Amino acid sequence: MKPQWRRLALFALGVGLFLGARLAPAQDDDRAPYRPTPQAVVDRMLELAQVKPDDYVVDLGAGDGRIVLTAAKKFGARGLGVEINQGLVREAQRAAEREGIADRAKFAVQDLYETSLRDVTVLTLYLLPEMNRKLAPRILSEMKPGTRVVAQEFGIQGWEPDVRETVAGNEEWTGWLRERSVYLWIVPAQIAGRWRVERDSTPFVLDISQSFQDAKATAPSAGGEVEVNVEPVRARTVRFAVSPPAPFAGEYVGTVDGDTLHGEFRSPGGATGTWRAVRSASR
Repeated sequence: MKPQWRRLALFALGVGLFLGARLAPAQDDDRAPYRPTPQAVVDRMLELAQVKPDDYVVDLGAGDGRIVLTAAKKFGARGLGVEINQGLVREAQRAAEREGIADRAKFAVQDLYETSLRDVTVLTLYLLPEMNRKLAPRILSEMKPGTRVVAQEFGIQGWEPDVRETVAGNEEWTGWLRERSVYLWIVPAQIAGRWRVERDSTPFVLDISQSFQDAKATAPSAGGEVEVNVEPVRARTVRFAVSPPAPFAGEYVGTVDGDTLHGEFRSPGGATGTWRAVRSASR
């Protein structure tokens, strides 16, 4: 075989093996292939999530642990890397010990679906789309409003990111510069349900449905249902507006605290005041 054809054949074989390694694991929705994340992408993911020393960062599918190691060393945070490959976990633990950050960077051989998310303030993901989709309900139910989720390459089906960026980094297994998508979500408060609102002497009811950060609401009244314009829920902040001629028309901003809401309103005429709501039923 001539040298140029030999080179072409080797190149084609390498591409085939690369694509095979990328695509074959998709047949197993619960196991993502190990692909090292370029350091430039790691840094940007943690910057985008605004990681601080008081954060607890959990990386599901941690690989060699570089995200948790960087969070501890560069940002001063505590972190846990969850990985099913024992060899990679040992490698990450040794790296933490070498860097003198083993007290803040921990690693565990663990099923990512069984990892508690309740104390997590920043969750990082580099998983297959179906895995992200399965994790979404637990993220919304276990993580507190205002905590952050950051992922690369693959998003979360149905959940529009609050921020999406493209970051370039050198792939370690090829040395090639490649762009990756990085996503950030701010976990929203869950506000679906029926709320009894007290506003001065004009009480009313809000029926709210919610999908991720997007919410819709109506307010039953004597003249029929009044449509309410609800802005996307940002952490624990809720904003909505009711148009005239409803007697409770106005612009409302409030803070979610479990099954209560409280905040301020401005009526169409410019008058201001406070309001409070209690959730009587969930949806």
